[in-house]
Amino acid sequence: MSRLLLLDGHSLAYRAFFALPAENFSTKTGQHTNAVYGFTSMLINVLRDEDPTHLAVAFDVSRDTFRAQEYAEYKAGRSATPSEFSGQLPLLREVLDALKIRWIEVPGFEADDIIATLTTQATERDMEVVICSGDRDAFQLVSDRVTLLYPVRGVSEVWRMDPAKVTEKYGVPPQRYSDLAALVGESSDNLPGIPGVGPKTAAKWITQYDGLTGIVAHIDQIGGKVGDALRAHLDQVLRNRRLNQLVRDLDTGVGLDELQRTMWDREKVHEVFDALEFRVLRERLFTTFDTAAVEADGGFEIESTVLSGDDVPAWFAGPGRAGPVGVHVVGSWARGTGDVGALALAPTEGPVAYVDVTPLDPAGEAALAAWLADESAPKILHDAKGPMHALRARGWELKGLDQDTALAAYLVKPDQRDFDLADLVLRMLGRDLRAESGAQDGMLDFGADDQAEIDAAAVRARAVLDLGTELAGQVEAAGGTELLQQVELPLVGVLAEMEQTGIAVDIEHLEGLEKDFADAVERAQEDAYDAIGGEQINLGSPKQLQVVLFDTLGMPKTKRTKTGWTTDAEALADLFAKTEHPFLEALLRHRDATRLRVTVEGLLKSVADDGRIHTTYEQTIAATGRLSSKDPNLQNIPIRTDEGRRIRESFVVGPGYESLMSVDYSQIEMRIMAHLSGDAGLIEAFRTGEDLHRFVGSRVFGVEPADVTPAMRSKVKAMSYGLAYGLSAFGLSRQLTIPVEEARALMDEYFARFGGVRDYLRDVVADARATGYTETMLGRRRYLPDLTSDNRQRREMAERMALNAPIQGSAADIMKVAMLGTHRALAEAGLSSRLLLQVHDELVIEVAPGEADRVEALVRREMGAAAGEISVPLDVSVGIGRSWHDAGH
Repeated sequence: MSRLLLLDGHSLAYRAFFALPAENFSTKTGQHTNAVYGFTSMLINVLRDEDPTHLAVAFDVSRDTFRAQEYAEYKAGRSATPSEFSGQLPLLREVLDALKIRWIEVPGFEADDIIATLTTQATERDMEVVICSGDRDAFQLVSDRVTLLYPVRGVSEVWRMDPAKVTEKYGVPPQRYSDLAALVGESSDNLPGIPGVGPKTAAKWITQYDGLTGIVAHIDQIGGKVGDALRAHLDQVLRNRRLNQLVRDLDTGVGLDELQRTMWDREKVHEVFDALEFRVLRERLFTTFDTAAVEADGGFEIESTVLSGDDVPAWFAGPGRAGPVGVHVVGSWARGTGDVGALALAPTEGPVAYVDVTPLDPAGEAALAAWLADESAPKILHDAKGPMHALRARGWELKGLDQDTALAAYLVKPDQRDFDLADLVLRMLGRDLRAESGAQDGMLDFGADDQAEIDAAAVRARAVLDLGTELAGQVEAAGGTELLQQVELPLVGVLAEMEQTGIAVDIEHLEGLEKDFADAVERAQEDAYDAIGGEQINLGSPKQLQVVLFDTLGMPKTKRTKTGWTTDAEALADLFAKTEHPFLEALLRHRDATRLRVTVEGLLKSVADDGRIHTTYEQTIAATGRLSSKDPNLQNIPIRTDEGRRIRESFVVGPGYESLMSVDYSQIEMRIMAHLSGDAGLIEAFRTGEDLHRFVGSRVFGVEPADVTPAMRSKVKAMSYGLAYGLSAFGLSRQLTIPVEEARALMDEYFARFGGVRDYLRDVVADARATGYTETMLGRRRYLPDLTSDNRQRREMAERMALNAPIQGSAADIMKVAMLGTHRALAEAGLSSRLLLQVHDELVIEVAPGEADRVEALVRREMGAAAGEISVPLDVSVGIGRSWHDAGH
């Protein structure tokens, strides 16, 4: 039977907005997403549970409806809609468009009227209807064929209301609910009820007199004060009834057949969910609805063969081996370790070969190892670093990596957050990872499970080969072929080696830090208690903090949320700046110490059996091209604080090595800014070797360099870096704690002295708006479709990205080239020293005895030349010591 699902988009999104803390749901660009996330999460659940054949989402257009025209106070009691919510409604519609769900709005009417109209049409066609709405007016639509899902706790818990449930809760059947609401009023709509008349009295009247019409006909028979009140407020009751009665005959412009459920636009889902950073929610969507078979044109017709013994050497001499071979490794890997069970090899001609490596004889193993290590034998893998770990654990090297389909897809769509092979194959090839048919050669005496494993591996190898061919053209069109071949692919092996090596740690020092930070947490807690007269509260509880801060201490109110005044980090820092209250000082200290303790605990848990920490580097996370570190994230360790330096003291030189060397770029982003803008003033500053911020400060403030005060230098430094990130005058004023007018004047003075920077920042956005993307010095593109968005907030965010991407992306590219050059130079020089870490603009090298001077010379050379021809020199700083901290400079 057909089932129509109707959702009140505005009502549900508004509930989600207040149910999910805004500070926990925002993108890296600052876009709030809590309403969109909550609504989309609920939508996935409802689609799963109700499995509708038809669906639509209704929206309010504005508060200017026919009801407000009759009664100016209609919904007037509601507070103004938060701008953080309004800005999410266009995003919600984008989600619905990507999911190909029809959304409807009709000027002058409310979402409930649209829902009532479609419900009426559907029931006339004998369809089942499920309504999801947080508006109580929808109760009047419930019937034997209409069920209401009414949220009662955010959007995570709903009541399933049928006629019996409505009658049980309100004492009247659904068709009489509007009569009940007319008598008792509806506070959310600002419709007043009859004084002294509650739901029980109203329900009794409705039952006794068969509805509001009967009550009016017998109004003189109702005695007592409530009868007098009814007669005195009868006009009000009748007005309430007119206003709360839903319209059932709107011209929505949409027919029921147009609401039939269809398959979503997978490419658009990725685009929208990536922009919203809904990685987990997307996984839920794809996992909940296994639609690959529906979306795919088919699977893969696979012919495969199992190789054993002498077959292995002979296979590599066969046809189609000279071209790229798709490789799938069956095994497991993590943090520099792994195990290989089998390999599936898909040549450009002939069947896929399946090699079970466990029973291989020496000749077969030697042939396979030789082919894997052959630079001239091109291979295509998906996300190759993991398989590389597994192969190395067996003693095999993987060389000749011609393409990594995950990296290729990343260069084509850098803002995407998921590069799962099955998803890419479905989107780009229109197939799913299944074997349709094929001749199985050499597959004798295999059980069903073994055959299924062989087929699955063969399909993945063939899919990688076909996907690689498709992506090669897309990478070329995106101008990324040279970047892929010369930077990203060679870097895979370097990162795998760094992960496998890891960095030694002083466990005893780390354990001492853990205790120190735990003691600091306890001291800060006691100081906080003392500051409020010894009252012991949970310093992690927003509700208890609200009571202490705003009731007990009477502090200035922060930003209002549904759960009270916010106590997030930014708000507390602002409060402390205003009040300098000892409780806030202790509270902020408690939060810092807690964060540091958690960081150290995470590091201790990450120490492997070899006494080293093996972080994992990811190349496909940051759209700008920067590497990401995880498990543990070493980029999160503070650099400029005393506590951060103490943590860095835990990372030490390992046995058999002499020291750690830290090498980093000085002011690389500002140097790139000078080069890209061609500003003569900035270029002169770098070429003369003067302190950049003192030089710029002297120009901006019109004083001699020697007369630039620390405060002047600090302001100029914040602004110089801020401009590269699209910092506004308002943002600069907050950062420097100065009036907006002063910040704007400072920026105007800066641009007057450095016109090249002003022109560059203006032109880079204009060019990106015209082409749709920005580009780094090495040709890495960042696509920014929101530059032409009608949504001002999204357009301005895209403009800030356009300002930042070429600079930060060029810095990331240069660092990658420097890593490759350093790694190659160390090997060519025959040195034993090795790369360990890359963090931000810094490389950490473990130096072998007696090699320090040679290592320093070659790393300075490689890092200094990594940008190629550039109008300003790259300044490289070098430090050396027993620990990462000691090597700092």
